Amino acid sequence: MKRFTDLYTALDATTRTGEKERLLVEYFSSTPPEDASIVLAILTGNRPKRAVKTPVLRRAVSEMSGVPPWLVAECYEQVGDFSETIALLLPDDCPAGTDEPLHRFVRERIGAMAGLSEETQVMALRETWSGLSREQKLVFHKLIGGSFRVGVQKKLVVRALATVAGVELAVMDHRLAGGFAPDAEAYETLLRTEDETDNAARPYPFFLAHQLDAPEEGLDAALGDPRVWIAEYKWDGVRAQLIRRAGQTLLWSRGEAIISGQFPELVSIGRSLDDGTVLDGEVLIWRDDSPRPFAELQQRLNRKVAPVVQPGLFDRDEAVLVAFDIIEAGGEDLRSLPLQARREKLIETVERSGDPALRLSEPVRGETWEALAKIRAGARSRGAEGLMLKHRLSLYGVGRRKNPDPADPGWWKWKLDPYSVECVLIYAQAGSGRRSGLYTDYTFGVWSDGPEKPERELVPFAKAYSGLTQEEIEKVDRFVRANTTGRMGPVRQVKPELVFELGFEGIGRSDRHRSGIAVRFPRMLRWRTDKKPEDADTMAALEALLSAQDGGRA
Repeated sequence: MKRFTDLYTALDATTRTGEKERLLVEYFSSTPPEDASIVLAILTGNRPKRAVKTPVLRRAVSEMSGVPPWLVAECYEQVGDFSETIALLLPDDCPAGTDEPLHRFVRERIGAMAGLSEETQVMALRETWSGLSREQKLVFHKLIGGSFRVGVQKKLVVRALATVAGVELAVMDHRLAGGFAPDAEAYETLLRTEDETDNAARPYPFFLAHQLDAPEEGLDAALGDPRVWIAEYKWDGVRAQLIRRAGQTLLWSRGEAIISGQFPELVSIGRSLDDGTVLDGEVLIWRDDSPRPFAELQQRLNRKVAPVVQPGLFDRDEAVLVAFDIIEAGGEDLRSLPLQARREKLIETVERSGDPALRLSEPVRGETWEALAKIRAGARSRGAEGLMLKHRLSLYGVGRRKNPDPADPGWWKWKLDPYSVECVLIYAQAGSGRRSGLYTDYTFGVWSDGPEKPERELVPFAKAYSGLTQEEIEKVDRFVRANTTGRMGPVRQVKPELVFELGFEGIGRSDRHRSGIAVRFPRMLRWRTDKKPEDADTMAALEALLSAQDGGRA
């Protein structure tokens, strides 16, 4: 327990990715498997289930600290983290803490609490608290609350473990596919020497495009003759590689996760491909000859699936892979070939497959930049975010090059500007971690009707946390504190006076939101100090954006 607490404290104290990776490598290299396996499970998403409900924790900490419940709530609002609040309120009567092994602590203390009565849980909490240091109390509360977070992405954990095992990141990701249960033997198996099974599953590094910011009238100077470029729609899906090797098929996302279980119909494509084939493309939900909004794809991604692919699990949806490149054929690496040559092999492969779930990314036709700009302007009506521009002679590189080689201009994404609306700040909540002392998490609303309706109200439709400078955040924080009109736990309702321009990439229907609409990747584009609340947009504006995105699609 002590070593895990030290790891948590050190990870929480740094924002440097390299330092976090070093700490994880050091921990996994020197910790017994029975403890390391539990930490690995926690950090990769397999957290212990909530063992004690929040009201029980509040009651117990109030009784042991002598602080009345209302003051516990006030302290929580100021601190912004309930686990930290409890640790600060409880007496620090055991600074040395406990040396009890983590695996025993988790199984015998935390695991046993879930089945106890409320009275017995309070007694167990008191007993456990008496033997923990303040730092250990903080970690303990996060574990029993079922919401353990420490600002470490799963990818970073996997990278650290790959370093310890001496294998490539993709190999370790493959070994962890389907989740990891906290088991010492399973942990030791993860660290085995690389074998041929690992090699067969390895994806290629994804080649990424640069954002094209040149104005339309400057494209001739920036990119030259448009006829040397292949233009394709930029779909709003999940970038993925479909790998067929050694008789098995895997679907890897750009986020270096295996998503085969969520898309069994795409795995089935492998039966129609030659062994030693790797396709690069975009996973989409496709229906009635057009892609569906990303929200529908997200439902599939969030679905829990069995470790074994079940082809009949998602009959209602029609997932497709829109392939735009082939980077391995017959076991041969094709990345050093120009795009035009790779595309000829891709066309041949897709046609020979004949699987309806495999589609070819068709070029859009435009002889001039003006013609391509017109096609780009109507991209949303096709369910696309803009256009991709790929030089016919471009090789398949690694990642996103900082300075494209003039002799190999590579790929560019020519995206449309984000959707935007002007809305009013109506709720605010304190941030977490280093932003816990400031109100930084905002909820925005638009008007239900136009100004001709005196009974109109502000309808909440989006939350946003990013886009403001530190100076602006501090100004909003002062406004929130001085203009609070109501409270709902840690959330403050504020006077509807501040107007912001909110940008987002997509919009769709949602039964989970009061407005009936959900937006994708919302962020604050700017604080409209020149606008009054009555100038903000209405639900009609959101409906118009929704219609524009759907472009007549059902």
